[in-house]
Amino acid sequence: MHTSTPSTLGPWPLAAWMAAGLLSLAAVLPARAGEKQLMPAGVPKAYTQECGACHTAYPPGLLPSASWQRLMTGLERHFGTDAALDEATVRQLAAWLQANAGTYKRVSEAPPQDRITQAAWFKREHRSIDAAVWSHASVKSAANCAACHSGAERGSFSERSLRFPAGLDARYRRAWDD
Repeated sequence: MHTSTPSTLGPWPLAAWMAAGLLSLAAVLPARAGEKQLMPAGVPKAYTQECGACHTAYPPGLLPSASWQRLMTGLERHFGTDAALDEATVRQLAAWLQANAGTYKRVSEAPPQDRITQAAWFKREHRSIDAAVWSHASVKSAANCAACHSGAERGSFSERSLRFPAGLDARYRRAWDD
């Protein structure tokens, strides 16, 4: 009979147990494997609490640096709402947003009014969505990414994880099947 030592657990060496554990973990998470995650590591808790309280806490890479700068300096008039925060929180979030802002071609130019939903790439990606969908009770607006993208809070907008909004008339399903 084999006895365990610090370097072995049962009849397998520790490395084999670790490999088996990693493979088991990978098997549990297949839906997320290969999904492009846009949310960078180290998301400040204040970002998900403050920004995520009213809308999707958008991955900073969806807007260029200049847009994030304007948004963070105008929080008292944030799209018709007073979203003002204390100075220390604004500095922390602004620095994180600037460090992780989009630099690739499709977000290099600020969209009209610094609205992600007005960006050319956003409009192109959602061109087959009927206007009535955006105002449906379960969607509310184009800014509510989580209504259709089940991974939005993780920064995943994979088409594989799209879901048809609850209560939406089936005639609009065509856009999800394309």
